[in-house]
Amino acid sequence: MNILVTGAAGFIGFHAARYFAEKGNHVVGIDNINPYYDVELKYSRLKEAGINKELIQNQKPIQSTIFPGYRFFKADLLDKDFIDELFIREKFDVVCHLAAQAGVRYSIENPYAYISSNITGFLNILEACRLYPPKHLVYASSSSVYGLNEKVPFRETDQVDTPVSLYAATKKSDELMAHAYSKLYQIPTTGVRFFTVYGPWGRPDMAPYLFLDSIMNKIPINIFNHGNLYRDFTYIDDIIDGLAAIADHSPTGDIPYKIYNIGLGQPVKLNDFIEAIEFAAGRKAIRNLVPMQQGDVYQTFADTSALEHELNYKPSTSIQEGINNLNQWYLNYTDYLSTPNTKK
Repeated sequence: MNILVTGAAGFIGFHAARYFAEKGNHVVGIDNINPYYDVELKYSRLKEAGINKELIQNQKPIQSTIFPGYRFFKADLLDKDFIDELFIREKFDVVCHLAAQAGVRYSIENPYAYISSNITGFLNILEACRLYPPKHLVYASSSSVYGLNEKVPFRETDQVDTPVSLYAATKKSDELMAHAYSKLYQIPTTGVRFFTVYGPWGRPDMAPYLFLDSIMNKIPINIFNHGNLYRDFTYIDDIIDGLAAIADHSPTGDIPYKIYNIGLGQPVKLNDFIEAIEFAAGRKAIRNLVPMQQGDVYQTFADTSALEHELNYKPSTSIQEGINNLNQWYLNYTDYLSTPNTKK
């Protein structure tokens, strides 16, 4: 297959592009490598996929030295002309749209970045799919869309009209936009609601990495709502396996549109998650208990029965196994990171 992966220097996008390339697909990855967090981590991910930082130029293809079928472009989704030209030239079978401005709290500080990337950028992808149709558009949504929903576990059929952050609102908007394009133009679209993804090469602004890094460097960690939060932490390999299963199954019907949760389905109390990191790291955290933060939700909890029944897939990596893998990656790759080297 010929597959486009947007956000290919990001956490999930990097893993997805590498997975599809390893399977022998022709993969085009694009990313604007924005400085929301340390760009050196993004370049290091690309290096793992055989993309040489020194060769990267705007809108110029870079051939992977590891995967013969993988090429990367540094490009922005807001450049509609480039996106259209790419679709014309490549004739994609599957579009895996994982690029987005991420981060719940940052959306309170910089709302315009979310509208530009998550709304306008996605519109450019939808328009390209309308004009040059792939067989399937798969795009990243988020468990954040469930917002103030108190009914658990969260099912795809639940009402999701009470977002508590602009980030969540943009993700719900993406789902609505995709539905409209599926209805109007018969574009098969599937939205994937990810639940708190963690693992090797993870984002440094997310709790799993922040906690591990702080514990290793004896830095106090802020524990929101005094640790009385629950998250459905989902290991990256489970996310990618689920994403691949979804990509292979285009929705059909009068409106070829689907939504799936991907989560472990076993929410963990934040304090217990920190204890799992402490066990893997062999060190204790310095805990700073703080109140609930604006934009946060009390718990996330995925009902994955639709994914299991329809695509025969269910995430299975235990929290301790996933944390152990994250810790081992951290020890091996600290030189790539902007934080102090803890391998000494």
